[in-house]
Amino acid sequence: MNVLMPQLGETVAEGKITKWFKSAGDAVKPGDNLFEIETDKVSMEVPSTSAGVLSEIRVGVGEVVPVGAIVAVIAGEGGAAVSAPATAAPPKQSPQVQRVGALPVAAAAAPTAGPAKLDPFFEVRTPDRNYGPAKLAGGVVVTPLARRLAAGAGIDLARVTGSGPHGRIVARDIDVASGAGRALVPAVGTGEVMALYRDTPFEEVPLDGMRKTIAARLLLAKQTIPHFYLSADVEIGRLLTMREEANAAAPKNDDGQPLFKLSVNDLIIKAWAVALQRVPEANAAWANDRILRFRHSDIGIAVAIDGGLITPIIRHAESKPLTIISAEMRELAERARSRRLKPHEYQGGSSAISNLGMYGVREFAAIINPPHATILAVGAARRQAVETSAGGVAFASVMTVTLSCDHRVVDGALGAELVAAFRGLVETPVTMLV
Repeated sequence: MNVLMPQLGETVAEGKITKWFKSAGDAVKPGDNLFEIETDKVSMEVPSTSAGVLSEIRVGVGEVVPVGAIVAVIAGEGGAAVSAPATAAPPKQSPQVQRVGALPVAAAAAPTAGPAKLDPFFEVRTPDRNYGPAKLAGGVVVTPLARRLAAGAGIDLARVTGSGPHGRIVARDIDVASGAGRALVPAVGTGEVMALYRDTPFEEVPLDGMRKTIAARLLLAKQTIPHFYLSADVEIGRLLTMREEANAAAPKNDDGQPLFKLSVNDLIIKAWAVALQRVPEANAAWANDRILRFRHSDIGIAVAIDGGLITPIIRHAESKPLTIISAEMRELAERARSRRLKPHEYQGGSSAISNLGMYGVREFAAIINPPHATILAVGAARRQAVETSAGGVAFASVMTVTLSCDHRVVDGALGAELVAAFRGLVETPVTMLV
Protein backbone atom coordinates (compact mmCIF):
# COMPACT_ATOMS: atom_id res chain seq x y z
CA MET A 1 0.00 0.00 0.00
CA ASN A 2 1.35 3.37 -1.03
CA VAL A 3 1.13 6.16 1.55
CA LEU A 4 0.79 9.54 -0.15
CA MET A 5 1.30 13.16 0.86
CA PRO A 6 -2.24 14.27 1.80
CA GLN A 7 -4.14 17.28 0.51
CA LEU A 8 -4.81 19.60 3.48
CA GLY A 9 -6.96 22.30 1.96
CA GLU A 10 -7.69 23.78 -1.45
CA THR A 11 -4.60 26.00 -1.58
CA VAL A 12 -2.04 23.46 -0.33
CA ALA A 13 0.20 22.14 -3.12
CA GLU A 14 3.04 20.57 -1.14
CA GLY A 15 4.10 19.52 2.33
CA LYS A 16 7.28 19.00 4.32
CA ILE A 17 7.79 15.97 6.54
CA THR A 18 9.09 17.17 9.90
CA LYS A 19 9.00 13.91 11.86
CA TRP A 20 8.57 10.15 11.42
CA PHE A 21 6.88 8.34 14.31
CA LYS A 22 7.64 4.92 12.81
CA SER A 23 10.77 3.39 11.32
CA ALA A 24 11.09 1.01 8.39
CA GLY A 25 10.20 -2.49 9.61
CA ASP A 26 7.84 -1.30 12.35
CA ALA A 27 4.37 -2.79 12.59
CA VAL A 28 1.52 -0.31 12.20
CA LYS A 29 -2.19 -0.49 12.80
CA PRO A 30 -5.07 1.86 11.96
CA GLY A 31 -4.84 5.06 14.00
CA ASP A 32 -1.08 4.89 14.59
CA ASN A 33 0.63 8.17 13.71
CA LEU A 34 3.02 7.62 10.82
CA PHE A 35 4.55 11.05 10.27
CA GLU A 36 4.10 14.77 10.87
CA ILE A 37 3.80 17.22 7.98
CA GLU A 38 4.13 20.98 7.78
CA THR A 39 2.41 23.02 5.07
CA ASP A 40 2.41 26.76 4.49
CA LYS A 41 -0.23 27.10 7.24
CA VAL A 42 -0.30 24.18 9.66
CA SER A 43 1.50 21.18 11.09
CA MET A 44 -0.43 17.93 11.37
CA GLU A 45 0.11 14.32 12.39
CA VAL A 46 -0.89 11.82 9.71
CA PRO A 47 -2.23 8.46 10.95
CA SER A 48 -2.31 5.13 9.18
CA THR A 49 -5.66 3.76 8.10
CA SER A 50 -4.37 0.25 7.47
CA ALA A 51 -2.56 -2.51 9.34
CA GLY A 52 0.73 -3.98 8.18
CA VAL A 53 4.46 -3.31 8.26
CA LEU A 54 6.11 -0.03 7.25
CA SER A 55 8.37 -1.62 4.66
CA GLU A 56 9.84 1.53 3.11
CA ILE A 57 10.22 5.26 3.83
CA ARG A 58 10.79 7.24 0.66
CA VAL A 59 10.72 10.84 1.94
CA GLY A 60 12.98 11.79 4.80
CA VAL A 61 12.64 14.43 7.48
CA GLY A 62 12.99 17.94 6.07
CA GLU A 63 12.11 16.97 2.50
CA VAL A 64 9.33 18.83 0.65
CA VAL A 65 7.18 16.91 -1.82
CA PRO A 66 3.99 17.73 -3.75
CA VAL A 67 0.55 16.54 -2.74
CA GLY A 68 -0.02 12.99 -3.99
CA ALA A 69 3.65 11.97 -3.91
CA ILE A 70 4.46 8.56 -2.42
CA VAL A 71 6.15 9.05 0.96
CA ALA A 72 6.15 5.46 2.26
CA VAL A 73 5.00 1.90 1.56
CA ILE A 74 3.09 -0.37 3.93
CA ALA A 75 3.16 -4.13 3.39
CA GLY A 76 -0.07 -5.90 4.20
CA GLU A 77 -0.28 -8.20 7.18
CA GLY A 78 1.61 -11.31 6.18
CA GLY A 79 1.96 -10.07 2.59
CA ALA A 80 4.38 -8.21 0.39
CA ALA A 81 4.39 -4.46 -0.13
CA VAL A 82 2.42 -3.09 -3.03
CA SER A 83 4.65 -0.35 -4.35
CA ALA A 84 5.05 1.89 -7.35
CA PRO A 85 8.13 3.77 -8.55
CA ALA A 86 8.73 7.00 -6.65
CA THR A 87 8.07 9.06 -9.76
CA ALA A 88 4.84 7.33 -10.74
CA ALA A 89 1.52 9.11 -10.37
CA PRO A 90 -0.95 7.42 -8.01
CA PRO A 91 -3.44 5.22 -9.90
CA LYS A 92 -7.03 6.42 -10.18
CA GLN A 93 -9.58 4.75 -7.93
CA SER A 94 -6.98 2.30 -6.63
CA PRO A 95 -8.00 0.37 -3.51
CA GLN A 96 -4.31 0.27 -2.58
CA VAL A 97 -4.01 4.04 -2.08
CA GLN A 98 -4.26 4.99 1.58
CA ARG A 99 -6.78 7.63 2.63
CA VAL A 100 -5.95 9.90 5.57
CA GLY A 101 -9.04 10.50 7.66
CA ALA A 102 -11.81 11.69 5.36
CA LEU A 103 -9.37 13.26 2.89
CA PRO A 104 -8.44 11.25 -0.21
CA VAL A 105 -4.69 11.62 -0.48
CA ALA A 106 -4.61 10.51 -4.09
CA ALA A 107 -5.35 14.12 -5.04
CA ALA A 108 -2.69 14.47 -7.71
CA ALA A 109 -4.78 12.91 -10.49
CA ALA A 110 -5.56 15.26 -13.37
CA PRO A 111 -8.88 17.07 -12.93
CA THR A 112 -11.70 16.18 -15.29
CA ALA A 113 -14.49 18.30 -16.64
CA GLY A 114 -17.49 18.42 -14.34
CA PRO A 115 -19.67 20.72 -12.26
CA ALA A 116 -18.24 24.11 -11.36
CA LYS A 117 -16.27 24.14 -8.12
CA LEU A 118 -14.21 26.59 -6.13
CA ASP A 119 -10.69 27.05 -7.41
CA PRO A 120 -7.63 27.38 -5.10
CA PHE A 121 -8.25 31.13 -4.70
CA PHE A 122 -11.94 30.60 -3.93
CA GLU A 123 -13.27 31.97 -7.23
CA VAL A 124 -15.71 29.86 -9.23
CA ARG A 125 -13.95 27.54 -11.65
CA THR A 126 -15.88 27.14 -14.88
CA PRO A 127 -15.87 23.89 -16.88
CA ASP A 128 -12.88 23.82 -19.22
CA ARG A 129 -15.04 23.35 -22.31
CA ASN A 130 -16.65 26.79 -22.00
CA TYR A 131 -15.77 30.48 -22.12
CA GLY A 132 -13.24 30.40 -24.95
CA PRO A 133 -9.87 29.27 -23.55
CA ALA A 134 -6.90 31.05 -25.14
CA LYS A 135 -3.80 29.52 -26.70
CA LEU A 136 -0.16 30.20 -25.92
CA ALA A 137 2.61 30.00 -28.47
CA GLY A 138 3.11 26.33 -29.25
CA GLY A 139 -0.61 25.57 -29.08
CA VAL A 140 -0.95 25.13 -25.30
CA VAL A 141 -4.48 26.03 -24.17
CA VAL A 142 -5.07 28.20 -21.06
CA THR A 143 -8.45 28.70 -19.40
CA PRO A 144 -9.50 32.33 -18.74
CA LEU A 145 -9.42 31.84 -14.96
CA ALA A 146 -5.92 30.31 -15.10
CA ARG A 147 -4.70 33.26 -17.18
CA ARG A 148 -6.19 35.76 -14.70
CA LEU A 149 -4.71 33.96 -11.68
CA ALA A 150 -1.31 33.77 -13.39
CA ALA A 151 -1.33 37.51 -14.01
CA GLY A 152 -2.26 38.21 -10.39
CA ALA A 153 0.38 35.89 -8.95
CA GLY A 154 3.19 36.86 -11.33
CA ILE A 155 3.39 33.47 -13.05
CA ASP A 156 4.98 32.91 -16.46
CA LEU A 157 2.49 30.65 -18.26
CA ALA A 158 5.20 29.46 -20.63
CA ARG A 159 6.85 27.74 -17.66
CA VAL A 160 3.70 26.04 -16.32
CA THR A 161 2.85 22.42 -17.11
CA GLY A 162 -0.86 21.88 -17.69
CA SER A 163 -2.70 19.03 -16.00
CA GLY A 164 -6.03 19.47 -17.81
CA PRO A 165 -7.21 17.55 -20.86
CA HIS A 166 -4.62 17.60 -23.67
CA GLY A 167 -2.18 19.53 -21.48
CA ARG A 168 -4.54 22.44 -20.90
CA ILE A 169 -3.43 24.84 -18.13
CA VAL A 170 -6.17 25.16 -15.51
CA ALA A 171 -6.51 27.08 -12.23
CA ARG A 172 -5.01 24.30 -10.11
CA ASP A 173 -1.78 24.40 -12.16
CA ILE A 174 -1.32 28.08 -11.30
CA ASP A 175 -1.85 27.31 -7.61
CA VAL A 176 0.72 24.50 -7.74
CA ALA A 177 3.29 26.70 -9.52
CA SER A 178 2.71 29.59 -7.10
CA GLY A 179 2.76 27.44 -3.95
CA ALA A 180 5.95 25.71 -5.03
CA GLY A 181 7.63 29.03 -5.87
CA ARG A 182 8.17 27.99 -9.49
CA ALA A 183 7.69 30.00 -12.67
CA LEU A 184 7.60 33.36 -10.86
CA VAL A 185 8.15 36.43 -13.01
CA PRO A 186 9.57 39.17 -10.76
CA ALA A 187 8.59 42.74 -11.61
CA VAL A 188 12.28 43.57 -11.35
CA GLY A 189 14.77 40.79 -11.90
CA THR A 190 16.37 39.33 -8.78
CA GLY A 191 19.78 40.03 -10.23
CA GLU A 192 18.85 43.66 -10.85
CA VAL A 193 17.66 44.13 -7.27
CA MET A 194 20.79 42.51 -5.83
CA ALA A 195 22.99 44.60 -8.10
CA LEU A 196 21.53 47.76 -6.53
CA TYR A 197 22.86 46.62 -3.14
CA ARG A 198 26.17 45.07 -4.18
CA ASP A 199 28.05 47.53 -1.93
CA THR A 200 25.56 47.17 0.96
CA PRO A 201 25.80 44.32 3.49
CA PHE A 202 22.63 42.23 3.55
CA GLU A 203 21.36 38.79 4.42
CA GLU A 204 19.27 36.72 2.01
CA VAL A 205 16.12 35.23 3.58
CA PRO A 206 14.58 32.45 1.44
CA LEU A 207 10.80 32.49 1.13
CA ASP A 208 9.01 29.71 2.96
CA GLY A 209 5.65 28.31 1.89
CA MET A 210 3.64 30.63 4.13
CA ARG A 211 5.31 33.80 2.88
CA LYS A 212 4.87 32.68 -0.76
CA THR A 213 1.18 32.06 -0.13
CA ILE A 214 0.69 35.40 1.62
CA ALA A 215 2.49 37.22 -1.21
CA ALA A 216 0.42 35.51 -3.93
CA ARG A 217 -2.97 35.89 -2.23
CA LEU A 218 -2.54 39.53 -1.19
CA LEU A 219 -1.17 40.51 -4.60
CA LEU A 220 -4.20 38.84 -6.14
CA ALA A 221 -6.51 40.63 -3.67
CA LYS A 222 -5.12 44.10 -4.39
CA GLN A 223 -5.07 43.56 -8.16
CA THR A 224 -8.51 42.00 -8.55
CA ILE A 225 -10.66 43.37 -5.68
CA PRO A 226 -11.89 46.98 -6.04
CA HIS A 227 -11.26 48.10 -2.46
CA PHE A 228 -12.76 51.16 -0.84
CA TYR A 229 -12.50 52.22 2.81
CA LEU A 230 -14.82 53.68 5.45
CA SER A 231 -13.46 54.96 8.78
CA ALA A 232 -15.35 55.92 11.93
CA ASP A 233 -14.59 56.85 15.54
CA VAL A 234 -16.44 54.71 18.08
CA GLU A 235 -16.84 55.52 21.78
CA ILE A 236 -16.07 52.41 23.81
CA GLY A 237 -16.56 53.65 27.40
CA ARG A 238 -19.66 51.53 28.00
CA LEU A 239 -18.02 48.53 26.35
CA LEU A 240 -15.03 48.79 28.70
CA THR A 241 -17.33 49.14 31.70
CA MET A 242 -19.35 46.07 30.71
CA ARG A 243 -16.16 44.07 30.27
CA GLU A 244 -14.82 45.10 33.69
CA GLU A 245 -18.11 44.24 35.40
CA ALA A 246 -18.36 40.87 33.65
CA ASN A 247 -14.80 39.92 34.59
CA ALA A 248 -15.32 41.04 38.19
CA ALA A 249 -18.43 38.84 38.43
CA ALA A 250 -16.78 35.78 36.85
CA PRO A 251 -17.15 32.64 39.01
CA LYS A 252 -13.97 31.16 40.47
CA ASN A 253 -12.61 27.63 40.34
CA ASP A 254 -11.35 25.65 43.34
CA ASP A 255 -8.02 27.50 43.16
CA GLY A 256 -9.71 30.87 43.27
CA GLN A 257 -8.98 31.65 39.61
CA PRO A 258 -11.75 33.17 37.43
CA LEU A 259 -13.33 30.74 34.98
CA PHE A 260 -13.20 33.34 32.21
CA LYS A 261 -11.61 36.66 31.39
CA LEU A 262 -13.15 38.62 28.54
CA SER A 263 -10.97 40.78 26.30
CA VAL A 264 -11.99 43.83 24.31
CA ASN A 265 -11.38 41.75 21.19
CA ASP A 266 -13.97 39.20 22.33
CA LEU A 267 -16.61 41.93 22.53
CA ILE A 268 -15.58 43.34 19.15
CA ILE A 269 -16.01 39.89 17.57
CA LYS A 270 -19.50 39.61 19.03
CA ALA A 271 -20.48 43.13 17.93
CA TRP A 272 -19.19 42.58 14.39
CA ALA A 273 -21.04 39.26 14.10
CA VAL A 274 -24.32 40.82 15.24
CA ALA A 275 -23.82 43.84 12.95
CA LEU A 276 -23.52 41.52 9.95
CA GLN A 277 -26.81 39.91 10.95
CA ARG A 278 -28.47 43.32 11.10
CA VAL A 279 -27.13 44.22 7.66
CA PRO A 280 -27.38 40.80 5.97
CA GLU A 281 -26.69 42.11 2.45
CA ALA A 282 -23.09 42.76 3.59
CA ASN A 283 -22.62 39.30 5.11
CA ALA A 284 -21.51 37.99 1.75
CA ALA A 285 -18.73 36.76 -0.49
CA TRP A 286 -17.84 37.25 -4.14
CA ALA A 287 -18.08 34.06 -6.24
CA ASN A 288 -17.09 35.35 -9.67
CA ASP A 289 -20.47 35.16 -11.41
CA ARG A 290 -22.66 35.50 -8.31
CA ILE A 291 -22.76 36.74 -4.72
CA LEU A 292 -23.09 34.33 -1.81
CA ARG A 293 -25.05 35.65 1.19
CA PHE A 294 -24.60 33.77 4.44
CA ARG A 295 -27.07 32.95 7.16
CA HIS A 296 -24.48 32.97 9.93
CA SER A 297 -21.63 35.28 10.87
CA ASP A 298 -18.44 33.20 10.67
CA ILE A 299 -15.73 35.64 11.70
CA GLY A 300 -12.06 35.16 10.87
CA ILE A 301 -9.62 36.76 13.33
CA ALA A 302 -6.13 37.66 12.10
CA VAL A 303 -3.54 36.05 14.39
CA ALA A 304 0.17 36.85 14.01
CA ILE A 305 2.35 33.74 13.99
CA ASP A 306 6.00 33.10 13.28
CA GLY A 307 6.60 33.95 9.63
CA GLY A 308 3.21 35.44 8.82
CA LEU A 309 -0.41 35.37 9.92
CA ILE A 310 -3.47 33.14 9.79
CA THR A 311 -7.19 33.76 10.38
CA PRO A 312 -8.88 31.11 12.53
CA ILE A 313 -12.67 31.36 12.37
CA ILE A 314 -15.30 31.68 15.09
CA ARG A 315 -18.34 29.95 13.58
CA HIS A 316 -21.89 31.26 14.25
CA ALA A 317 -20.41 34.03 16.38
CA GLU A 318 -23.68 35.97 16.39
CA SER A 319 -25.39 33.33 18.56
CA LYS A 320 -22.55 32.39 20.92
CA PRO A 321 -22.18 33.78 24.46
CA LEU A 322 -19.18 36.01 25.06
CA THR A 323 -17.62 33.41 27.35
CA ILE A 324 -17.71 30.80 24.56
CA ILE A 325 -16.26 33.24 22.02
CA SER A 326 -13.48 34.09 24.49
CA ALA A 327 -12.63 30.44 25.17
CA GLU A 328 -12.69 29.48 21.48
CA MET A 329 -10.56 32.46 20.47
CA ARG A 330 -7.94 31.71 23.10
CA GLU A 331 -7.75 28.04 22.12
CA LEU A 332 -7.65 28.74 18.36
CA ALA A 333 -4.94 31.40 18.77
CA GLU A 334 -2.77 29.03 20.81
CA ARG A 335 -3.06 26.28 18.21
CA ALA A 336 -2.51 28.76 15.38
CA ARG A 337 0.81 29.85 16.88
CA SER A 338 1.91 26.22 17.16
CA ARG A 339 0.63 25.58 13.60
CA ARG A 340 -1.87 22.97 14.78
CA LEU A 341 -5.04 24.30 13.16
CA LYS A 342 -7.04 22.02 10.88
CA PRO A 343 -7.98 23.38 7.43
CA HIS A 344 -11.68 23.77 8.25
CA GLU A 345 -10.70 25.99 11.19
CA TYR A 346 -9.16 28.71 9.01
CA GLN A 347 -10.79 28.29 5.57
CA GLY A 348 -14.00 30.02 4.58
CA GLY A 349 -15.79 32.48 6.85
CA SER A 350 -17.99 35.42 5.90
CA SER A 351 -15.87 38.36 7.12
CA ALA A 352 -12.74 39.07 9.15
CA ILE A 353 -11.27 41.33 11.82
CA SER A 354 -7.69 42.59 12.08
CA ASN A 355 -6.92 44.24 15.41
CA LEU A 356 -3.61 46.10 15.85
CA GLY A 357 -4.78 48.15 18.80
CA MET A 358 -2.59 46.19 21.20
CA TYR A 359 0.45 47.47 19.26
CA GLY A 360 -0.58 51.10 19.68
CA VAL A 361 -1.62 51.51 16.05
CA ARG A 362 -4.26 54.24 15.92
CA GLU A 363 -5.71 53.61 12.46
CA PHE A 364 -5.03 51.41 9.42
CA ALA A 365 -6.76 49.80 6.43
CA ALA A 366 -6.61 46.02 6.02
CA ILE A 367 -6.49 44.07 2.74
CA ILE A 368 -9.56 41.93 2.08
CA ASN A 369 -8.95 38.19 2.28
CA PRO A 370 -10.72 36.65 -0.75
CA PRO A 371 -13.42 35.51 -1.13
CA HIS A 372 -14.61 37.78 1.72
CA ALA A 373 -16.20 41.09 0.79
CA THR A 374 -15.27 42.92 4.01
CA ILE A 375 -12.62 43.14 6.71
CA LEU A 376 -12.72 45.39 9.79
CA ALA A 377 -9.46 47.01 10.92
CA VAL A 378 -9.45 47.96 14.61
CA GLY A 379 -7.11 50.56 16.07
CA ALA A 380 -6.02 51.41 19.61
CA ALA A 381 -8.31 53.06 22.15
CA ARG A 382 -7.41 56.58 23.20
CA ARG A 383 -8.78 59.34 25.46
CA GLN A 384 -10.21 62.16 23.42
CA ALA A 385 -12.14 65.37 24.06
CA VAL A 386 -15.70 65.17 22.69
CA GLU A 387 -18.63 67.55 22.67
CA THR A 388 -21.49 66.60 24.99
CA SER A 389 -25.17 66.83 24.07
CA ALA A 390 -25.41 69.93 26.28
CA GLY A 391 -22.69 71.70 24.31
CA GLY A 392 -19.92 71.13 26.84
CA VAL A 393 -16.68 69.18 26.52
CA ALA A 394 -15.88 65.83 28.11
CA PHE A 395 -13.27 63.14 27.65
CA ALA A 396 -14.22 59.76 26.20
CA SER A 397 -12.48 56.52 25.27
CA VAL A 398 -12.50 56.42 21.46
CA MET A 399 -11.41 53.74 18.99
CA THR A 400 -11.02 54.22 15.22
CA VAL A 401 -12.19 51.40 12.96
CA THR A 402 -11.79 51.16 9.18
CA LEU A 403 -13.96 48.91 7.05
CA SER A 404 -12.43 47.66 3.79
CA CYS A 405 -15.14 46.74 1.26
CA ASP A 406 -15.22 44.88 -2.05
CA HIS A 407 -17.23 47.28 -4.22
CA ARG A 408 -18.50 44.38 -6.33
CA VAL A 409 -20.49 43.20 -3.30
CA VAL A 410 -20.79 46.13 -0.88
CA ASP A 411 -21.63 49.61 -2.15
CA GLY A 412 -20.79 52.77 -0.24
CA ALA A 413 -24.19 53.23 1.39
CA LEU A 414 -24.35 49.56 2.41
CA GLY A 415 -20.87 49.73 3.91
CA ALA A 416 -21.81 52.88 5.82
CA GLU A 417 -24.92 51.12 7.16
CA LEU A 418 -22.77 48.23 8.37
CA VAL A 419 -20.31 50.58 10.13
CA ALA A 420 -23.23 52.40 11.77
CA ALA A 421 -24.70 49.11 13.01
CA PHE A 422 -21.35 48.11 14.51
CA ARG A 423 -20.88 51.50 16.15
CA GLY A 424 -24.36 51.36 17.68
CA LEU A 425 -23.69 47.93 19.17
CA VAL A 426 -20.34 48.97 20.66
CA GLU A 427 -21.62 52.26 22.07
CA THR A 428 -24.66 50.50 23.58
CA PRO A 429 -23.17 47.04 24.21
CA VAL A 430 -26.16 45.56 26.03
CA THR A 431 -27.98 45.50 22.66
CA MET A 432 -25.58 42.87 21.29
CA LEU A 433 -26.75 40.45 23.96
CA VAL A 434 -30.47 40.58 23.14
